[in-house]
Amino acid sequence: MKRWAFVTGADRGVGFSLVKGLLERGYDVFAGQYAAAGDELERLEENSGGRLRRVPLDIGDGDSVSQALKSVAAVTDRLDILINNGAILGDMQATIEDELDYEELDKVFRVNALGALRMSNGLIGPILRSGSKLIVNISSEAGSIGSCWRTGWYAYCMSKAALNMQSHLIHNQIAPQGGKVMVLHPGHVQTYMQGKLDTEGKLTPDESAGHILALVDKRLDPGYTGEGFTLIDYEGNTLPW
Repeated sequence: MKRWAFVTGADRGVGFSLVKGLLERGYDVFAGQYAAAGDELERLEENSGGRLRRVPLDIGDGDSVSQALKSVAAVTDRLDILINNGAILGDMQATIEDELDYEELDKVFRVNALGALRMSNGLIGPILRSGSKLIVNISSEAGSIGSCWRTGWYAYCMSKAALNMQSHLIHNQIAPQGGKVMVLHPGHVQTYMQGKLDTEGKLTPDESAGHILALVDKRLDPGYTGEGFTLIDYEGNTLPW
């Protein structure tokens, strides 16, 4: 029986590496593609033997999400893993003493918090009909209230904290049905979220994705006896909510 996965924000970075890792594990993968051009993703699709399907997707737009959901429904009524990876950063500098860009704040929330919720809500039926029943929300240490040290990053930090709460609410609902929710900080990754390559990142996208999928493998092991529902980093360490 085929195993199905969906990854948002799959154009490049950690999302693209997650797609590669899931294909290597034998999954058929829907890759949410935000950018109009995605040469690497297109080549990966061409070489996947039909197991990778690119899906145009802007998770911050309800109509785009609806079309993506139809693409899934046309192929399968089950989804083993949903990885809500797509996110944007927003302003990193402004503090409460500066003029805040509320239009940008709204956009970041629509993507980072509501975008993940749209996907989980729209796919919860196929997820609960699958064997794995797993939602993976890629969060951040920036969303941890207990370890907050920043004076800015309002949009990103607040949206990731909202994502954490969202994850807990979903967990409360689906755990009694065998559903699973993981909330992961992917580490400081060399990505283009700041508009240019963050060369100070500790991890490459492939390294971060490798850690994440190793934790997914562990969570899906029938003999899993790990801790209860927690926010964890890419090494499996518990972070404060």
